[in-house]
Amino acid sequence: MLRYLPFLLVLALWIYAFIDCLNTPEEEVRKLPKTAWVIIILLFGEVLLGPVAWLAVGRPRAAGRTARRGGAGSGGGGGGGWVAPDDNPEFLRSLDKDRRPRGEGEDRG
Repeated sequence: MLRYLPFLLVLALWIYAFIDCLNTPEEEVRKLPKTAWVIIILLFGEVLLGPVAWLAVGRPRAAGRTARRGGAGSGGGGGGGWVAPDDNPEFLRSLDKDRRPRGEGEDRG
C-alpha cells in the first residue's frame, strides 16, 4: 500500500491544480492565459512541474483574491460579501428596535 502513496500524492496535486485553474476567473490568472496554464498542467503534471508552476506563479495571490471578492480584506461595505451579525450595523439597529419598550421614542401628549 505504501508504494502507491507517491503516485497518489502526485495524482492528487495534479487534479487539485487542474480544478483550481479551471475555477479561477480569467482576469485573475497571472503571467499566462488560462488556456496555456491548463495545457501546462496537463502536459507536465506527471513530473509535478505543471502543478507546482501553477501554484507558485499562475495562481492569484490569496490577499488579492479576498479583496476583490468583497471578503475580509475589502474594508467592509459595498462588496456584497457576508458580514457577521455583530459587525452588521443594520442587524444591531434591528435588535435595538426589538428591545425598546413600546411607547418609548413616541411623543406622548
